Amino acid sequence: MSTTEQATVGAGCFWGVEHLYRKNFGNGKGLLDAKVGYSGGQTSDPNYRAVCSGSTGHAEALQVTFDPSIVSYRQLLEFFYRMHDASTPNRQGPDVGTQYRSVIYTHGPEQQSIAEEITKKVSEQWYKKPVSTEVAPAGQWWNAEEYHQLYLNKNPAGYECPAHFVRDFPPLSD
Repeated sequence: MSTTEQATVGAGCFWGVEHLYRKNFGNGKGLLDAKVGYSGGQTSDPNYRAVCSGSTGHAEALQVTFDPSIVSYRQLLEFFYRMHDASTPNRQGPDVGTQYRSVIYTHGPEQQSIAEEITKKVSEQWYKKPVSTEVAPAGQWWNAEEYHQLYLNKNPAGYECPAHFVRDFPPLSD
């Protein structure tokens, strides 16, 4: 029986982040489950309206459960950096505010180390400058309201941030 792990990231509007992760890692490619929600803030039991106000400190985030025997945490993070613009603090395309920040919430020291290493390589090799991505230990997770889960599957013509697309960066070197 395989073990599972969690990865938690914020990369702008969580609808598009979830959609791209499911598209690229779903259907037997390692992603077992994904939920959109809120992390990194100071308010208990936040809701979408409060998070969008910017007053709770939360980021719109995606938490995935994955099978590390099929897809590695490193692969998920490299994809994270390919699917959004990590150079813009508190912004993805037209979505502006701290809730749209680029962030990796780590689950334990091994993930912290990998996230810091990948972030450093991405800064040096892809952006040629420090990225705005925050790397921090995962705190309390709050699931977003049910209508946000699988939003773009339920609403194919729904809003998708134009900054969410897979960039054609070269492989990271060791």
